[in-house]
Amino acid sequence: MKEKLTRLWATKTRDDEWWSSFVTSPLAILANYGAVEVPWMTPNRITVASFLVAIVATIGILVSGTASFIAAAVLIHLSHILDCMDGQMARFRQVSSPVGSYYDRLTDQVQVTLWFGAIGYAAYVQTASVVPVFLAMTGISFYGLRGYTKYIALEIETARNPEYPKDMARLKHVETTAGLDFGLRANWTWFLREQRKILAFDEGVFIFMLSAALVFDQLVPMLWIFAASQLFWGTYNSWLRGKNIQRNRKLHLPK
Repeated sequence: MKEKLTRLWATKTRDDEWWSSFVTSPLAILANYGAVEVPWMTPNRITVASFLVAIVATIGILVSGTASFIAAAVLIHLSHILDCMDGQMARFRQVSSPVGSYYDRLTDQVQVTLWFGAIGYAAYVQTASVVPVFLAMTGISFYGLRGYTKYIALEIETARNPEYPKDMARLKHVETTAGLDFGLRANWTWFLREQRKILAFDEGVFIFMLSAALVFDQLVPMLWIFAASQLFWGTYNSWLRGKNIQRNRKLHLPK
């Protein structure tokens, strides 16, 4: 049992997001303990299941009402657990593929758009104000900008230096510092360090924010946080990537 759990923990994304690190991803590992032995349960089917659950959660938000909001919060977490499971299962079975990774990331982006779009509409119905819709639109746009600038920079740098993706992959290597093979102190230290990731306001933080806002019916305050955080990170990342492109260009100018 311990050996299998250790192998499953090794499939956890080492640079996981905040809420994923110590809630949804560990729950996915527990779910995968039995799921990886079921032949018909494949990573791609789990990706589809995650997306379908996300759509049902979106409908729950649009329906509105306390019961629907709480159900949507539970479904958002279930969707994210399944989203963690597919990659873990692929790595455990050693069947990871570029196509699977592509659709996994694509559905992640669509889910964020659906959830926050639905939250914006639900808040509009509650307040009769277009401000929540504008906040949702701003947050979604600048969250998308974060990913867009990443791939623009990757395309430009790769055109200049074909070895750039490999160089970046080496820099992104993260050592495992927690798990069943580590002591209580090491795991506690890891847990505390992970808390810094809440400031990144990425998908893992969104899961927590969305569910808390739905359970306590605080949609508008959450939308302000979402819009402000994505406006900052989208703008900052755009500037930083442009600066890095300029710096790398100067480093490779002929002398």
